[in-house]
Amino acid sequence: NINIPFTVGGGVTGLPDVDPLLSAGADKISINSAAVRDPRLIEQIAGRYGSQFVVVAIDAGLVEGDWRVFVNGGRIRTPRKLFEWAVEVQERGAGEVLFTSMEHDGTRNGFACGATSWLSKHLKIPVIASGGAGNMDHFREVFTEGGADAALAASIFHYGDIRIAALKSYLSEHSISVRTRTE
Repeated sequence: NINIPFTVGGGVTGLPDVDPLLSAGADKISINSAAVRDPRLIEQIAGRYGSQFVVVAIDAGLVEGDWRVFVNGGRIRTPRKLFEWAVEVQERGAGEVLFTSMEHDGTRNGFACGATSWLSKHLKIPVIASGGAGNMDHFREVFTEGGADAALAASIFHYGDIRIAALKSYLSEHSISVRTRTE
């Protein structure tokens, strides 16, 4: 009953989890921890349904100056490095990467534009930035400086700090393409 792309994630641990979600109306499936534990899952989902259905979410945080991948909602650090993992998920068939900076998430101090920029320049698939949105300028920055294809935010919308229509107008005024209701 909605007219926007709908991605479902959380709890997808194997190929049998995907079909019920897509049959229920999901446009895409997002995987994170399960993909880190078994990267072949990316290939399996992309092979059966197509890369356009696979979003690999990557939670990363700075550890001694290096971006490291975390799993289980950011609670467990892995030996994987953000940039190497992002390239690998692309090679395995991911259609998009959703990068959440754990350093920025919840701070409302802006997105991790430097890391997002690297991802945007080195990947051929869309990059979605997440973590840190606090005002409209942060969105403009992640699109212009970070090169993100999309940006995700939660609390600023949930609490009504920024209205989506106002943000779309602001971004349009700054020559950033936004989806309209008729698209």
